Amino acid sequence: MSDILDSLRDAHETPLSRLGSSKALYAVTGGEMSGDAVRAAAAAEADVATDLFDQWAADDPNDEAAALFSDLADTARAHADTVDADPAANAPNVYGVLDDFDTTDERLGGALARALVSLKTVEQMVGFFIGDADPKTANSFRTLKSDLQDQLDTLADAIDELADDDAVVREAADAVVEAAYDEYVETLEGMGIKPKNVC
Repeated sequence: MSDILDSLRDAHETPLSRLGSSKALYAVTGGEMSGDAVRAAAAAEADVATDLFDQWAADDPNDEAAALFSDLADTARAHADTVDADPAANAPNVYGVLDDFDTTDERLGGALARALVSLKTVEQMVGFFIGDADPKTANSFRTLKSDLQDQLDTLADAIDELADDDAVVREAADAVVEAAYDEYVETLEGMGIKPKNVC
């Protein structure tokens, strides 16, 4: 399963491209393209990720996976500290999907997809702060970007080592990417924007 990350990217090439667009950041911030709104969105994601991974670390039946999830929770906590903002009221919808995963295979696939989707958003956030002539904050968000890139590699390796059923891992990963894309489409359509024209 060493190619799961490439396979996931290939299968969702268009949705991931759109999730990595400037319109995706517009959706995440509810149309408020300001530094405060971007930081608030990042803080909300970090907070809910911390809670999710803490829960998985506490109850996952696989000790190695539980330790990995604990590390992910610690990183999310560090991201919340780095962003240093009050979280937005709404967290990404993907966490509703992730909350339902209770097997190690589902959680590994879900965590991989979550890192992939979050990385797309954070890349746009870095670009936003560069464009906003705020290099200090851009550098802070580059830390988040680097951590998420590392998590992709770590999780892909963990899937190779720990997962029992490739199909379960992939189904969970697909569900997370699809949930992220569905929220993107619904949010933009609610603003009167045609997301499918945006690549």
